[in-house]
Amino acid sequence: MGSIDLGPYPMVDGFQDAADLDEADALRSFADRFVPTEPDLIYLDGNSLGRLPAASVSRVHDVVDREWGDRLIRSWPERWWSLADEIGSQIAPLIGAQPSEVIVADSTSIILFKLTLAALQARPGRSRIVTDDLNFPTDAYATVAAADLAGDRDVVTVSTSDGINGPEDAIIAALDNDTALLTLTHVAFKSGYRYDMDRLTRAAHDVGALVLWDLSHSVGAMPVDLGGAGADLAAGCTYKYLNGGPGSPAFLYVNATIDGEVHNPLSGWWGHENPFEFDLEYRPDASIRRFQTGTMPILSLSAVETGVALTTEAGIKRLREKSVGLSAFFIEQARVHLEPLGFTLASPADPARRGSHVSLRHDDGWRIVQAMIEHGKVIPDFREPDNLRFGFAPLYTSYADLHTAIIRIKNLIAAALPQTYPTTRSAVT
Repeated sequence: MGSIDLGPYPMVDGFQDAADLDEADALRSFADRFVPTEPDLIYLDGNSLGRLPAASVSRVHDVVDREWGDRLIRSWPERWWSLADEIGSQIAPLIGAQPSEVIVADSTSIILFKLTLAALQARPGRSRIVTDDLNFPTDAYATVAAADLAGDRDVVTVSTSDGINGPEDAIIAALDNDTALLTLTHVAFKSGYRYDMDRLTRAAHDVGALVLWDLSHSVGAMPVDLGGAGADLAAGCTYKYLNGGPGSPAFLYVNATIDGEVHNPLSGWWGHENPFEFDLEYRPDASIRRFQTGTMPILSLSAVETGVALTTEAGIKRLREKSVGLSAFFIEQARVHLEPLGFTLASPADPARRGSHVSLRHDDGWRIVQAMIEHGKVIPDFREPDNLRFGFAPLYTSYADLHTAIIRIKNLIAAALPQTYPTTRSAVT
């Protein structure tokens, strides 16, 4: 196989712009607080898995060596028992919630299922759930599973016309007095389309429906105001822009105004009002803690704490400003260098309608991604059928990263390296 030059490209259009933007970046020092990657590697997959904060290494070591190794079970009353509550309170300001409305709990999928079923139980006389075809598949799976369990509930999936922009008008038109729940992803996983949370929440409430938002592709990269929008329910992961690590537990939100209407459909001892009473009769805790079910994964949860702390320190406003700048720069450089090679933009052009990742389409997208990873030392991800997805994590992504990545893509295509790869997809993409 051939190879490409991985060096900098000072004579190529856009290089000086990138250098100037990096020099002016108020967040540039945060990149040094992550564990270094291999030389020359450009990591643009922060929308799937964030990088490892250096503080998480020492934190997890402390949990293993001291809290587990030394303190043993004494660590439960000393810290572990309240850790999910504390981190939920730390996440709350990032999503426009009160500390008492947020808690870390299960995986995102399990939380979505629990909250969906809870919403359906709170609207027993209504038979319809409205969603869209830009939703992440696990959201759809959880919705259908909850609808089946609740019985006599229909899932109405509104289709987008272009696979990029959310069909907001059509979603609103689909809502009626028989709608129990509207469930959407705030930022669409494939295109990065950002829904108007205020508008859609209002429309659902106008017909008496509840609203559930998946914040997985927005929390930590952009401001979210659940309280301002009057949103009822929300879930979000911690392993993307919050840098909590692979498989780290997710969080849930329940608006205090509907606190008495929704109940955890999967009762467990962690949600009991007095778990150490070991009463066989379940009595839910009065707080958000009632949405807990089983014992939390403490090692993973500890890493979430350091990731959230970094995000909080940087400030969500500054993170969003840099995210918008990064995506605008990337789109412009892609237009100049990659559009002539058959790439097209598969994300909204309007930054107000875009999250912190950008998708490009190419007929040979799968093989290009494989060549990027192996020969170009650029890691994005691929989403069917032809999307190359680039996630910009403002804490550590630089403008030079983006410029260099685009030139490497251009050069590996010139060297015909993608054509050396099979068209067969691997199980993990």
